[in-house]
Amino acid sequence: MQKRCAERKDSDGRDQPLSPKEALIMRIYVTEKDKISVHENNLVDLELESGERFDALEPRRLFPVTKLESYITLLDKEGTEIAVIRELSGLDPESKKVIEVSLEDYYLVPHITKIIAVVEKYGTLRWEVETDRGVKSFDIRNRNHDIKVSKDGTVRVRDADDNRYVIEDYKKLDAHSRAQLIADL
Repeated sequence: MQKRCAERKDSDGRDQPLSPKEALIMRIYVTEKDKISVHENNLVDLELESGERFDALEPRRLFPVTKLESYITLLDKEGTEIAVIRELSGLDPESKKVIEVSLEDYYLVPHITKIIAVVEKYGTLRWEVETDRGVKSFDIRNRNHDIKVSKDGTVRVRDADDNRYVIEDYKKLDAHSRAQLIADL
């Protein structure tokens, strides 16, 4: 496995950051021989088989809708990719569980069960909804970009603070909720 350092030495022996091209060439792919452990607040530590260690990494899905268990990047505090997990199934069981818990917590998406009220003011929608996690109020800046309906009836909503919500099947909402939603589509 290739080692990756965040820096390299220049001709004078000084540390220099890697260029994006160098970083790409030096990409680490995590395997079952590497160990991932809990750091804190959804962060993880990565210890490679070689003994090299990276602390406080953020796991993020590269394809958060279509590939939930594939291509998970591990980012450092600056948002630089340190490593990639190609498949969760390729990790040892403890490492896999640590990543699953971290991702589950990060990607926790409340499910809207009822739309209580929608008010528009100056082009911004203010939604008050009931979710599986309690009553929430949030703003939607752009209904065309922030409310997406799938063919199967799933509705994905993104609020002004980049939080996400989902309606599993808008056709199963009560009549008042459907009327509120359809008025905004």
